[in-house]
Amino acid sequence: MRIAVVTFEGFNELDSFIASAMINRVKQPELRALIVCPSERVESMNGVVVQSQAALSFVREAEAVIVGSGIHTRDLVRAAGLMSELRLDPSRQIIGGQCSGALVLAALGLLGNLPACTDSMTRPWVEEAGVEVLDQPFVAHGNVATAGGCLGSHYLAAWVIARLAGWNAAESVVHYVAPVGQKDEWVQRARAVVRQYLPAQERVTV
Repeated sequence: MRIAVVTFEGFNELDSFIASAMINRVKQPELRALIVCPSERVESMNGVVVQSQAALSFVREAEAVIVGSGIHTRDLVRAAGLMSELRLDPSRQIIGGQCSGALVLAALGLLGNLPACTDSMTRPWVEEAGVEVLDQPFVAHGNVATAGGCLGSHYLAAWVIARLAGWNAAESVVHYVAPVGQKDEWVQRARAVVRQYLPAQERVTV
């Protein structure tokens, strides 16, 4: 199964790289996260240059899409041509917005009147778009989720993994990437934050 990690010019490295690295650790069933950009190469907010692994149109084919954040998101949502490329469908796709990625989901009409999570800097803009912002790191409504704070990206990645490969796979990845000596603590926190937003049949370890 393929996951598009949408990565724009001026992107936040933590948002794109944590999610893609965690997802790509799942081998059974194999999940494949690709960095997807609107151009061949994009430069991060700190000068890291990455090459797109697929055309932006791939977002319409992927089983799941994570929209990352960056310093230019407010301008990006005003770019009609770019936004028209992001024709996402929550009826058949798992969709997540990380930090200012929530602003993109709001602009696409994917949040509607549902509350969302985002970072503190983006919060006023998301609220300006008519979306209630929660003071928590993660929330999901059906197939659409949002996370706030750079390190909240591991909750979003865990949710995507759980939706596509089951909670056991998500828990295994969180345990692997968690700091030594704190692995059980991190897994327990992920359970508390993420599992409540999974469909009932997906909340149990399988």
